[in-house]
Amino acid sequence: MQCIIVDDEAAARTILKKLASNNENLEVQAEFSNALQAIKHLNQHEVELIFLDIHMPDFTGFDFIQTIKNPPKIILSTSDRNFAIEAFEYDCIVDYIVKPITQERFDKAIKKALSFTPKDEKDTSSEKVDTNIKESGNDLYVNIDRRLIKIDIPSIYLIEARGDYILIKTSGKNYTVHSTMKKIEEKLPENLFLKIHRSFIINVDKIIDIEDNSVLIEKDVIPVSRSNRPELMKRLNLL
Repeated sequence: MQCIIVDDEAAARTILKKLASNNENLEVQAEFSNALQAIKHLNQHEVELIFLDIHMPDFTGFDFIQTIKNPPKIILSTSDRNFAIEAFEYDCIVDYIVKPITQERFDKAIKKALSFTPKDEKDTSSEKVDTNIKESGNDLYVNIDRRLIKIDIPSIYLIEARGDYILIKTSGKNYTVHSTMKKIEEKLPENLFLKIHRSFIINVDKIIDIEDNSVLIEKDVIPVSRSNRPELMKRLNLL
């Protein structure tokens, strides 16, 4: 993958270049100390992946993402853990790695980037995927190891997208199924379930509490995207 590095710290750019040189899947095209230089480069060159720092003077990493049209895959690199939930709101962000970065953690992020498919492409290709899911009344049947497993729909509290698979969580057991979020969303009753993020569908009845841009369900803290928050608030029986 052709990539660029955008970070105002020279030492951080040097470390990322070294880590990238040890990964055969990457070729560093250029490096930039500020976002404006990177934007000019993107206007003239094709880039598949950007390593982007969040904290930069005058122009943050999130400002940068909002400025460029059709952003490529982005891996955020930062020394601040506090922006992880906000990062979930951007479809182009593949991973969020915290400095100092080890080679092992770096390579893991690249592996995710190689298999990452933008949201629009996932939706277009979803018709070709064998969902392995069937609905019957209040039950959902999932195909696991050539067995049809029955799941009581109201017992589901969370569904999470994981690449080509989805993780269905119930209070008693979790199930990993080869399917897409779009397909399972079509099988679930709208009065009970709501998609609050591109990677998460929740059972609204199972919400324990809501704080800022996250929801607590069972023991899971789930991010709520800005675009989905208004619909979530409509569904709540507010006093």
